[in-house]
This record gives sequence, structure tokens and C-alpha cells, in this order.
Amino acid sequence: MILNYIWIALFLLSMVFGLGQWIITGDQQIFSLMFKSLMDMSKTGFEIALGLTGILTFWMGMMRVGEVSGAIQKVANLIDPFFRKLFPEVPKGHPAIGSMMLNLSANMLGLGDAATPMGLKAMKELQDINPDKETASNAQIMFLVLNAAGFTLVPITVIMYRLQFKAANPSDVFIPILITTFSAALAGLIAVSIKQRINLFNRTLFIGLLSLCLFVAGLIYFFLSLEKSQMQVYSNLFASIVVFAIMTSFILMALWKKISVFEVFIEGAKEGFNTAVRIIPYLVAILCVIALFRSSGGFDFIMNGVIALFNYSGLPTDFVPALPTALMKPLSGSGARGMMLELLEQQGPDSFAGRLACIFQGSVDTTLYIVAVYFGSVGVKNSRYAVGCGLIADLVSVITAITVAYLFFG
Repeated sequence: MILNYIWIALFLLSMVFGLGQWIITGDQQIFSLMFKSLMDMSKTGFEIALGLTGILTFWMGMMRVGEVSGAIQKVANLIDPFFRKLFPEVPKGHPAIGSMMLNLSANMLGLGDAATPMGLKAMKELQDINPDKETASNAQIMFLVLNAAGFTLVPITVIMYRLQFKAANPSDVFIPILITTFSAALAGLIAVSIKQRINLFNRTLFIGLLSLCLFVAGLIYFFLSLEKSQMQVYSNLFASIVVFAIMTSFILMALWKKISVFEVFIEGAKEGFNTAVRIIPYLVAILCVIALFRSSGGFDFIMNGVIALFNYSGLPTDFVPALPTALMKPLSGSGARGMMLELLEQQGPDSFAGRLACIFQGSVDTTLYIVAVYFGSVGVKNSRYAVGCGLIADLVSVITAITVAYLFFG
């Protein structure tokens, strides 16, 4: 599994950089610092998993209500023709289709925590039809890459951070994030389709993708036509209405079928709790080795090399201060968020670098985290080309983010 090699490489590189710092600078505290960061992240990783437990418990309970009531199946029936071409291994009407759609929809609304339970449920349902339980199936890889690409219609979290830092227009990164995440998702989709030999020019797939492109274009046009003060209000309202509409429809359909909603909810909630417990080792393992790599100075060394390269090239460098957020994002969501907040504090939310860092933060999900948690939750050990395709989406996201930042704010 490629994640195994990445984990080992990060650990060994951390030892090399730590030893290098000790020899070159004579810093005798470097290994003490690395050990402390390892212990601190072990605790933080568990706390993150503990915080995720409540969210998983609630949403897995709600998902169970949607499943028993038949609401998720109705969603699956609507999108079945498109998804059957994209996921040819998944049988017609399989519940995984509805779960995947709900997960991707939650990501589109910027509800990262709410999306995770739906994604884990979809991964479990895909695992049920996976003939090799230790190796990722084509359907699991396609779903994971689309999930990690993080196509977002409403970047609520980033807008809230910009609001806290008193940006003149907190929602001015809305359209750039929409364009960036859509480009990343499309790149991930194309990369996986090439590996799996899926014909994207198939009539059903082509019409579906074309419709999605037109929808995104229409959404961009709509929000660009709004007053700046209205954009944030409408985006938050849109996300909230959709979420509550989904939950209400689940409960109403369950009542109509005379299902005991509370008992079904508890049944699903128990499954959510068990899932949260299963992912703790994978979550702690990946977060700890990333923390070790950062504290050893390895990430700073690579970052300084990239900055020096851009400075030497003679190209515009006003985007360079935001690059740490982009390079950290595939490794650690919390690390990338911390770098974004530090930059907003130093240069302000309305600086070019500040806006670009927000676009980076609002784009693609944390690829290695997603791979570790999603595959770890179902016992998949061989992720095949999932990480590679996910990183292609990350690269496209970075390039697109810089491009649209210059178009909108340059």
C-alpha cells in the first residue's frame, strides 16, 4: 500500500532532518522537540477522533433513518443512470449510490464533518461488494478521489474565518474556490477514468458532466450578480436549507411508512460510534508522522527550497507566502488551517497572499487523511493508485487557485 511507503518515508526523513539539524546547528533540543510533538499529536489525534464520534453518531443515525425510510434509495434511483456508468462495478439500485451522492452533496455544501459519516457509510457499502477485501476496488478509488477533490459550492468555514479577521468582503473568495474545487474534481475524475478505462464521452456521462458544468456556470453567474453583502447571506442560507430539507424528508418518509424513527436512529448511531472507534488508530498514525516531519524541520526545508526556486526564476512571487498552506493541505488539514490563519494575521485577509491562502484552504480535502481514514475504516490495505490520482487533483487545484487569484485579485 502506497500509504505504508509514505508513512515510512516521512518517518525516516524526519530522523534524517532531525539529525542534520543537530549536526549543523548543534541544537541539542531538536529530538526532545520532535518527541514532544509526537506525544502532543497523539493526544490531539485522539481528541479529533473523539470530537468526530459525536458527529459520526448523529449522522450515521440520520443516515440509517434515510435508508430504512427509502429516501436514500429514491436518491439512488434518480442518479443511478449516471453513477452506473461512473461506477460500473456497483449493481443497479445499490444503497452505496445514495450514500455516495449524499456524501458528495455534503462536501459541496462545505459540511466537512457532516460529510465524513456519509462517506464512511458509502465506503462500507462498497466494501460489501468488493471481492478482495484488502485491496481497494475501482469503485472505492473513484469515490475516494472525488471525495478528496472536495468540490465545494458553499465554502462556509473559510468565509467564517475571513469574517473573524474582519475582511472587507468575507465572501469574495467564494467564486474562486468554486472554480478551483470544480477543476480539481474534474481532474481527479479524468485521472481515475483513464486508469479504469471509463469512456467519459459515453452519452450518459457526457450529458451528465455537461449539465454539471452548466449548473456551475449558472451558479457563478447568479452569485456574481448579487451584491457583495448578499453573497454570504445567500450562500449560508442555501447550505442550511438543503441540510434541514434532507433531514426532514428522511423523518417524514419514515413517519409515512410508520417506522419507529427514534429506534432506527439509535441503531444507526451505534454503528457510527463503532466506526469512530475503528478509525482512531489510522487517524493517530498519519497525524503523528506528519507532526514529526514538521517538527524535524523537513517541511520548512522543502518549503524554503520551493520559495528560493520561484524567487530565482524571476516569475511573480507575491503568491509564494501562501504556498505553505497549499503544500500542507494534502498532509494535514489542521496544519494548513494554522498556516492560513498565521498568514491572515501577518498580512491581513484582504492581501493577495491572504486571499490565495483562503482559496487553498477552501479547496481539495486532505488526501492522505482521507485515504487513511476511509480505507482504514473498512480494512483496505492496498490503496493502489488512489493516492496518485488524489495528488493529481491537488496539483490541479494549486495551479487553478493561483490562476484565478490573479484573475480576481491580481
